[in-house]
Amino acid sequence: MGVLYIVSAEASAGKTAICAGLARNLMNDGKKAGYLKPQVAEKDASDSDIVFMKQVLGPADAVNAPDVIQGRDVVLVEAMLGPTADDAVSKDTYGAAKEMKARAIAVEAYSGKASGFIDVYKGFSANLLGVIINKVPESQVKRVKDEATAQFGAAGINVLAVIPENRVLLAITVGELAESVRGKILNNAEKSGELVENFMLGAMVVDSGLDYFGRKNNKAAIVRQDRPDMQLAALETSTKCLVLTGSPDESGPAYNVLQKAEARGIPIITTETEAKDIIASLEGTLMSTRLNQEKKLSRLAEVVKQNLDIKALV
Repeated sequence: MGVLYIVSAEASAGKTAICAGLARNLMNDGKKAGYLKPQVAEKDASDSDIVFMKQVLGPADAVNAPDVIQGRDVVLVEAMLGPTADDAVSKDTYGAAKEMKARAIAVEAYSGKASGFIDVYKGFSANLLGVIINKVPESQVKRVKDEATAQFGAAGINVLAVIPENRVLLAITVGELAESVRGKILNNAEKSGELVENFMLGAMVVDSGLDYFGRKNNKAAIVRQDRPDMQLAALETSTKCLVLTGSPDESGPAYNVLQKAEARGIPIITTETEAKDIIASLEGTLMSTRLNQEKKLSRLAEVVKQNLDIKALV
């Protein structure tokens, strides 16, 4: 049985996502995987990461149970580090990892700046396998890989992977979008689980509608209630849902808009929230987006497999 400590010195770096991606790939290879988050083990059994990993792994006894290490080929332990190597949180994590004879993988979200946590990671000494740089813009992957390899290499730390952002993993469902904007789904409610990967505000020039909305796929088109022309243009392109903003017309969307949306299976969400406030609401929703949709889990496993040499780790 092997133990991998997946750690980070910052919140929202993507530790749970890496754990989930590793777990799915290990299971696909016929291995039994377990998951442990000891820093919440006695505090919050309903912790969202624990709930999520139960969905990934299936059997309840494979997640955050006292005997989780029994009968598992690999146990993934998720833990935080403090801001310095001398911090009490860091020392506790080093000690727990040493006691479990674990190897450590540090996960760091791309920030555009040089890492400030090298000394924290080095607290694992020879048991540190390396670092993963996560959430890197696709266009920056090569540059970030070169820079990270130089910086961490000078400190004797391996760069295990540079993982690019993926629109599917950042997506929210139509239902989550409706809830975020305090809206109502008028039609095709069965599509509320569809993933929205992009968001576009309605353009003001009608002649450019098709060209404008055609720039992005799998999107939510956010258009004013009084612009059926732009709504129709959006429905002609790859659109997951149409969000109509402002004071709703009591009669609802224009008949031809609703008819086309229903024919194309595209939900319409109506909301009194103005476009500028919708953007603010979406920022908060996107920051807290979860990975619990099956489409995301499959894509997450694929992204991890493509960018990380899993066999070298286990």
